[in-house]
Amino acid sequence: MTEVVTWRDVIDEAAEVHVRIDVRRVAAHAVGLTMGELSAQLDEPVTQRSMAAFDGMLKRLGVGEPLQYVLGSWGFRQLDLMVDKRVLIPRPETEEVVEEALRLAGAMPRPLTCVDLGTGSGAIALSLALELKGDVTVWGCDYSNDALAVARANLTASGTFVAPKVRLVQGSWWDALPNEIQGTVGLCVANPPYVSTQETLPANVVNWEPGAALFAGVDGLDDYRSILSDAATWLMPGGVIVLEIGSSLAEIVDELCIEAGLASVHVLQDLSGLDRIVTARRP
Repeated sequence: MTEVVTWRDVIDEAAEVHVRIDVRRVAAHAVGLTMGELSAQLDEPVTQRSMAAFDGMLKRLGVGEPLQYVLGSWGFRQLDLMVDKRVLIPRPETEEVVEEALRLAGAMPRPLTCVDLGTGSGAIALSLALELKGDVTVWGCDYSNDALAVARANLTASGTFVAPKVRLVQGSWWDALPNEIQGTVGLCVANPPYVSTQETLPANVVNWEPGAALFAGVDGLDDYRSILSDAATWLMPGGVIVLEIGSSLAEIVDELCIEAGLASVHVLQDLSGLDRIVTARRP
């Protein structure tokens, strides 16, 4: 008699090599179930097809590919985003950046024009469009056409409530935007590259995530300089820019904001107590 192999057996064996929660996520993905649904079917037999999918994903984990890319999607706030090596993996710290942006935008008059500079997967732009109330238009731009392809796929999947509010355009920072919105932007959010080229990152980051979205010159400030130098031109009077920053960059980014003619500069910490967000306002 052929021994029946269950998902419990398979997961237990794989968890001797990989992190158990990651193995469970991969198993759920292989059979097209949620984690909760998989828990209810752990003693069901494993099919040949689902085992092949499971093994293929485990092999990718085994060579260091991030779990998010292996699964092909990852949660960000209220979104389930497609992600692959063309874009950065959405991170919890960026969810906190969006939370602060939403708080600031809540009291702004409508209609409201928002900009997500360096949109990547579209995580920030789509979250703003989904969670902000009222008449809101969100422009998401990226220099990388590969990244924009991912953002467009996520926009298409976002549904009829979000999609009409979002415009995706290709180009470098503010240069990507149409001239007619210059001086009318109420909210700008940006998570630009901020890693120094002198810094050593973990292999599962530097070997897989796009370097152009990580590194920003010798001091990690190249893209902050580019964004802030033109910020006052694009923001409306009273408009706000919200920046994600590297935890060691708060003081210099604060200074760059002031040099750019912005006021009401604030540095906020993330849930780990590290400097993570800088906000500034056009007077």
